[in-house]
Amino acid sequence: MTAAGRYACRAMNLGHALWTISPGAALVLLASGLTAGCTQERVRLAEGPREYAPTDYEIVLDRWTRTEDLVTVTDLDNVLTVTATYESWDFRWAYVVRYSDDYRLTVDQRRSLLESSLAETRSNHTFYVALYAQKHRWGDLKADNPAWIVRLIDDQGSETAPSEIETIKRPSAIERTYFPYTSPWRSAFRIRFPKSRADGRPTIAGNARWIGLRFAGAQGNEALVWELDSGQNAVSRRGSRATAAR
Repeated sequence: MTAAGRYACRAMNLGHALWTISPGAALVLLASGLTAGCTQERVRLAEGPREYAPTDYEIVLDRWTRTEDLVTVTDLDNVLTVTATYESWDFRWAYVVRYSDDYRLTVDQRRSLLESSLAETRSNHTFYVALYAQKHRWGDLKADNPAWIVRLIDDQGSETAPSEIETIKRPSAIERTYFPYTSPWRSAFRIRFPKSRADGRPTIAGNARWIGLRFAGAQGNEALVWELDSGQNAVSRRGSRATAAR
């Protein structure tokens, strides 16, 4: 899908105003979205055992990764490109299988890595993010006065600030291999959001139909969206060899 098509899809699906373009241009983009097709695979947040093969990793990575471009049509300029992978329970299982195979870990090492990785999903929603801003310094999400602020949102009105933004200053072979959209021209981060608020309420509503990462600033705003399967409590099967516990 083209950048214009993705931008139009975001406006139609989320009801966001196209703040950076004229009304006439907005109509053009909406028409682009209608013809481009605005569907992505729905995801499920359920926990539970998976049985992935190392070769399944690319399929699972694609399932949990989203990319968006913020385009100012009046200037025909792309002011922000963001790609993010939600490091969900499902994603982490596939990641550990692939990593363990690549590094030839023992069964015990693999089990320990899997347990520690899955444990994090019980306290945080974590995203690996690589972005390109119009100017390099504007891509620093940890700046004192950042050009862009990021929030975890859902369709029920929940909005959560990050509990941690970790800058990955020099992405290694691991980031370049397992998150192949990482490049020298993008700034890379790992962003964590608390899973629960101080009052105990979840940061993602139990009846949410989608969750998103919203980037907002003086140049506009955009959201990367993961639509949730209506049966999200069931285990996702696509890309796996089996889902039954051993």
